[in-house]
Amino acid sequence: MKRTLIRYKTRPEMADKNAELVAAVFAELKAAQPDGVRYMTLRLEDDTFIHFVESAADDSGLPKLAAFQAFQSGIRDRCVEPPMPRGLPWSATTACWARVRQGAMELQ
Repeated sequence: MKRTLIRYKTRPEMADKNAELVAAVFAELKAAQPDGVRYMTLRLEDDTFIHFVESAADDSGLPKLAAFQAFQSGIRDRCVEPPMPRGLPWSATTACWARVRQGAMELQ
Protein backbone atom coordinates (compact mmCIF):
# COMPACT_ATOMS: atom_id res chain seq x y z
CA MET A 1 0.00 0.00 0.00
CA LYS A 2 1.16 3.46 -0.85
CA ARG A 3 -0.21 6.30 1.27
CA THR A 4 0.37 9.96 0.55
CA LEU A 5 -0.73 13.22 2.11
CA ILE A 6 -0.56 16.34 -0.06
CA ARG A 7 -0.98 19.78 1.47
CA TYR A 8 -1.19 23.16 -0.25
CA LYS A 9 -2.82 26.55 0.19
CA THR A 10 -4.71 28.20 -2.63
CA ARG A 11 -5.02 31.87 -3.40
CA PRO A 12 -8.30 33.06 -1.84
CA GLU A 13 -9.77 33.96 -5.24
CA MET A 14 -8.90 30.48 -6.59
CA ALA A 15 -10.13 28.32 -3.70
CA ASP A 16 -13.65 27.77 -5.04
CA LYS A 17 -12.30 26.91 -8.51
CA ASN A 18 -9.90 24.44 -6.91
CA ALA A 19 -12.77 22.87 -4.95
CA GLU A 20 -14.76 22.48 -8.20
CA LEU A 21 -11.80 20.72 -9.84
CA VAL A 22 -11.46 18.42 -6.82
CA ALA A 23 -15.19 17.62 -6.99
CA ALA A 24 -14.76 16.64 -10.65
CA VAL A 25 -11.99 14.23 -9.65
CA PHE A 26 -14.31 12.64 -7.08
CA ALA A 27 -17.06 12.33 -9.69
CA GLU A 28 -14.73 10.59 -12.14
CA LEU A 29 -13.35 8.33 -9.41
CA LYS A 30 -16.89 7.38 -8.41
CA ALA A 31 -17.70 6.50 -12.02
CA ALA A 32 -14.44 4.63 -12.67
CA GLN A 33 -14.32 2.77 -9.33
CA PRO A 34 -10.57 1.99 -9.54
CA ASP A 35 -9.54 -1.01 -7.47
CA GLY A 36 -7.62 -0.35 -4.28
CA VAL A 37 -7.84 3.46 -4.37
CA ARG A 38 -9.02 5.61 -1.49
CA TYR A 39 -9.03 9.37 -1.83
CA MET A 40 -10.16 12.05 0.57
CA THR A 41 -9.84 15.82 0.47
CA LEU A 42 -10.27 18.35 3.24
CA ARG A 43 -10.64 22.10 2.75
CA LEU A 44 -9.71 24.19 5.74
CA GLU A 45 -11.14 27.63 6.47
CA ASP A 46 -7.92 29.34 5.37
CA ASP A 47 -8.18 27.70 1.90
CA THR A 48 -5.60 25.06 2.69
CA PHE A 49 -6.40 21.76 1.00
CA ILE A 50 -5.25 18.40 2.32
CA HIS A 51 -5.53 15.30 0.15
CA PHE A 52 -5.13 11.75 1.44
CA VAL A 53 -4.45 9.12 -1.21
CA GLU A 54 -4.09 5.42 -0.59
CA SER A 55 -3.55 2.92 -3.36
CA ALA A 56 -2.87 -0.80 -3.42
CA ALA A 57 -0.28 -0.30 -6.17
CA ASP A 58 2.46 2.28 -6.60
CA ASP A 59 0.43 3.71 -9.47
CA SER A 60 -2.98 4.80 -8.17
CA GLY A 61 -4.30 5.46 -11.65
CA LEU A 62 -5.25 9.02 -10.69
CA PRO A 63 -2.90 10.67 -13.22
CA LYS A 64 -4.73 8.87 -16.04
CA LEU A 65 -8.11 10.44 -15.18
CA ALA A 66 -9.12 13.43 -17.32
CA ALA A 67 -10.51 15.26 -14.27
CA PHE A 68 -7.25 14.74 -12.38
CA GLN A 69 -5.27 16.06 -15.33
CA ALA A 70 -7.52 19.16 -15.39
CA PHE A 71 -7.01 19.54 -11.63
CA GLN A 72 -3.22 19.29 -12.00
CA SER A 73 -3.15 21.82 -14.84
CA GLY A 74 -2.34 25.19 -13.31
CA ILE A 75 -2.24 23.95 -9.71
CA ARG A 76 0.86 26.01 -8.92
CA ASP A 77 -0.80 29.14 -10.33
CA ARG A 78 -3.77 28.57 -8.00
CA CYS A 79 -1.53 28.27 -4.93
CA VAL A 80 0.26 30.58 -2.55
CA GLU A 81 1.87 27.52 -0.96
CA PRO A 82 2.67 24.78 -3.50
CA PRO A 83 1.66 21.14 -3.09
CA MET A 84 3.88 19.25 -0.67
CA PRO A 85 3.46 15.46 -0.84
CA ARG A 86 4.48 13.32 2.12
CA GLY A 87 4.34 9.59 2.71
CA LEU A 88 2.15 8.33 5.56
CA PRO A 89 2.68 5.28 7.75
CA TRP A 90 -0.28 2.92 8.13
CA SER A 91 -0.81 3.79 11.79
CA ALA A 92 -1.54 7.40 10.83
CA THR A 93 -4.29 6.46 8.39
CA THR A 94 -6.17 3.56 9.98
CA ALA A 95 -8.44 5.65 12.21
CA CYS A 96 -8.95 8.23 9.50
CA TRP A 97 -10.27 5.71 6.96
CA ALA A 98 -12.52 4.15 9.59
CA ARG A 99 -14.16 7.54 10.10
CA VAL A 100 -14.38 8.24 6.37
CA ARG A 101 -16.28 4.96 5.87
CA GLN A 102 -18.93 6.30 8.22
CA GLY A 103 -19.15 9.70 6.55
CA ALA A 104 -18.81 9.00 2.89
CA MET A 105 -16.03 10.13 0.69
CA GLU A 106 -14.50 6.68 0.43
CA LEU A 107 -14.68 5.03 -2.95
CA GLN A 108 -14.85 1.36 -2.19
